[in-house]
Amino acid sequence: MTIPSDLGRFESLISIISHLRSPQGCPWDRKQTHRSLREHLLEETYEVLEALDEGSKEKLCVELGDLLMQIVMHAQLADEAGDFSIGDVVAGINRKLISRHPHVFGSNPSLKDQADQGPSTLTAEEVLVRWEELKKQERHGQGGLLSSVPRVLPALAYSQSVQERVARVGFDWPEDRGVLEKLAEEVAEFKEAATPENRAAEFGDILFTLANYARRQGIDLETALREANAKFCRRFSHLEELADKQGLELARLTLDEMNRLWNEVKQNEPAP
Repeated sequence: MTIPSDLGRFESLISIISHLRSPQGCPWDRKQTHRSLREHLLEETYEVLEALDEGSKEKLCVELGDLLMQIVMHAQLADEAGDFSIGDVVAGINRKLISRHPHVFGSNPSLKDQADQGPSTLTAEEVLVRWEELKKQERHGQGGLLSSVPRVLPALAYSQSVQERVARVGFDWPEDRGVLEKLAEEVAEFKEAATPENRAAEFGDILFTLANYARRQGIDLETALREANAKFCRRFSHLEELADKQGLELARLTLDEMNRLWNEVKQNEPAP
């Protein structure tokens, strides 16, 4: 295969992956299946999220490329099986974007009338409500409002997503106070739980309510928790370095002594 001259073209990526899957291509790429690539797809997705959390434009560019490669690879596998092509994938998402944005493209799913459409007067919240109405029409009565939320999402992200979906149709607390009162109620029930099973169930209710409150505050729970995890790991790493400089062995320190080091690390952190 001749290496494409313009590597900035989407068609070049399709051509390269097609060649990698050919008999003249790569043995590893040839043996891959949709199932064998599942973990790689998930890993690349999380690496994109990490790049977003770090705010690195350069890393984001690289990781988006890795994620795009996974998408094209799955489309190539489907094409070889006669299921669908990358063109079908692109056409499908284009049709969906147009049909779900009648406030932008008009009721006619043709792009030719786009120039005649004035700027939308809808608010972002109203757009979300209409989005759910359009999705309901597309389902044709098959599956409920929550049926399209992927169950393989991390539990906290799934919780926040389902609560966001139902809030779009009005199933939500009228004000934050109600959520906080519910949280206090769940904490009280957790304290009164008598068995490990009951405590686990009540703690799940606490997390579910916290996810709802985070949604109402515009906080992405997964992002907030990832950043909190990263902050803790960074601080603990600095604590280990500080203990090493002072000739201290962590395993031999009391909790008070470790807390002293922890507070010293926090005090020496640069201001956010």
